[in-house]
Amino acid sequence: MAITHFISRIFGAVGSGWFEVTEFLGSLWWLFFDAMIWVHRAVILRKVRLGTGALVTQVVRVGVRSIAIVALVSGCIGFILALQTAPSLAQFGQVDKVANLVGVAVFRELGPLIAAVVLTGFAGASIAAELGTMVVNEEIEALEAMALNPIRFLVVPRLIATAISLLMLTVIGDLCAVFAGGLVGVTFLGIPAETYKHNTLMQLTAGDFGTGLLKASVFGLILGLIACRNGLRVSGGAAGVGKATTDTVVQTIVTVIFLDLFFTALFFAIGWT
Repeated sequence: MAITHFISRIFGAVGSGWFEVTEFLGSLWWLFFDAMIWVHRAVILRKVRLGTGALVTQVVRVGVRSIAIVALVSGCIGFILALQTAPSLAQFGQVDKVANLVGVAVFRELGPLIAAVVLTGFAGASIAAELGTMVVNEEIEALEAMALNPIRFLVVPRLIATAISLLMLTVIGDLCAVFAGGLVGVTFLGIPAETYKHNTLMQLTAGDFGTGLLKASVFGLILGLIACRNGLRVSGGAAGVGKATTDTVVQTIVTVIFLDLFFTALFFAIGWT
């Protein structure tokens, strides 16, 4: 009897978890679909205006203010990669290949991933808290009462801003990490500056740069979707806002890592390596 009860609890937990994942993915899809309808109406049909001012405000708030922290973190990662890989390469007399490893690792994987994680904590939680507070204060209902669609005026500018911002922050982070790795290579490892530059340029291809930017744009879109989804679903007052911000950070980081795994496996399968 105890075994039967234990098994039933396991299946119940699995079923509940599967339902939550399905509901999470479904809600993201419908939010994305609804947002894309408004983008289509504005860009293709020219029937509505999205509001350039709101979009610029969100890009400045989400992206421009995150430049310093992304550059700092990416630079530290470049330092770490160069220092950690140098001893192993030195055993084979290939210390100058530090440039190759840092370039590929940063442009393909770490650049978009680090930018996404940093932007999640810096801007994702802020977006969820902002929208959640609007829900608690009944500002969303006020918009709907005035026949103003919250998706059009609140969600779409934030989605576009997070996608654009993460794309630009990834480029900045890549350059900072490679520069920091080069600084370590030239200063501490004795690699000539021209050799480091030559190895980096010879190793990197347009595919390395393109795959990283593709990941960054998808990560930015996912970040915005999760933050807006959790913010608009807030209930329970201040406690609900706090839960929405926590859920946004956790869900975004986990989703981004799974997406990074998916893209890496996909690119490997089709030969983009």
